[in-house]
Amino acid sequence: MMSGAAPAKFRFDLDLGSRQDRGASLSDTAVAALVAQAREEARREGIAEGERAATVKAAQRLTQAAERLADHTAALNAALDDNRHAVLADALGLAAVVGKKLARHLLAEQPTAEIEALLAECLASLDAVPHLVIRCHPELAEALREIAMARIANSGFTGRLVVLGDPDQGMNDARIEWADGGIVREQGALEAEIDQRIAQFLAARRGAPEDKGSAS
Repeated sequence: MMSGAAPAKFRFDLDLGSRQDRGASLSDTAVAALVAQAREEARREGIAEGERAATVKAAQRLTQAAERLADHTAALNAALDDNRHAVLADALGLAAVVGKKLARHLLAEQPTAEIEALLAECLASLDAVPHLVIRCHPELAEALREIAMARIANSGFTGRLVVLGDPDQGMNDARIEWADGGIVREQGALEAEIDQRIAQFLAARRGAPEDKGSAS
């Protein structure tokens, strides 16, 4: 015969409906903790996303500001270049005007000086030419004849000298001609060459086609 503990008796006064399965549900405290954790994680994620968005926007604004600064700097440099070029052009133009006026004043004081220098240069290499013709302003013809004769006396030139008063010649201009050549001294052409050289210099500094205008 087997023996053992007596089986528990079923009690009819036991309320089965009031018994709770504690392993199948969470307490209010646990639920509240989970909700709070979820909210905190959402808050942190929202803050992080906001910071990322703010960083992107700040970078975009910085890039735009840098581009605007670059544009302004380029415009400012261009304006400064234009201003420097204008100042340089004005300075050179003024120098050319002053130089021309000074040259004209000196030539008015000594109208034959430049022509005499030109004649001396010619006589140094024209020993064998048969004749030499000087065309000058009529008012300078006599004075230049005397100057030429004195120069010839001290040179190897043995040809014939002709000095002609030419109303087409300016007061400081002259043409010296010989059989196979000649040389011209023209004040207007010299001044035009000065203007052209100034224009070429300014164009080279600016990197643009040279200005057709000239200083006067």
